[in-house]
Amino acid sequence: MIHAMNHFTVLAEDLNTTIDFYVGLLGLEPGPRPELGFPGAWLYAGGQPVLHIVAGRELPVERTGVIDHMAFSARGLAQTKARLDAAGMSYQLGRQAGSSAGLWQLFFKDPNGARVELDFDASETI
Repeated sequence: MIHAMNHFTVLAEDLNTTIDFYVGLLGLEPGPRPELGFPGAWLYAGGQPVLHIVAGRELPVERTGVIDHMAFSARGLAQTKARLDAAGMSYQLGRQAGSSAGLWQLFFKDPNGARVELDFDASETI
């Protein structure tokens, strides 16, 4: 049945601000998107469209709804932390609780209130 995650979709209050956040701060790449009849963007990692951004719709009052967060595997913990610090972003960083692997987990919110998790290998240093 399921063999991989295809993509997440984020509803954006401001399309350009959201694109700038995921591209400029987190390193996703903009890519092709079919004409769907509403504004948006598809952002890619490793040649795959992993994040769809939808604009022009009313956002729900409860921003996360039933989805708590989206998680990405990442590289470059020290550089990512420095970028978040430089942008004045609030975040939580720690080792994965209850894991012998010691995976680093970095949590923060995107401009629309969606919670994002970046997972880094335990060997990375800050």
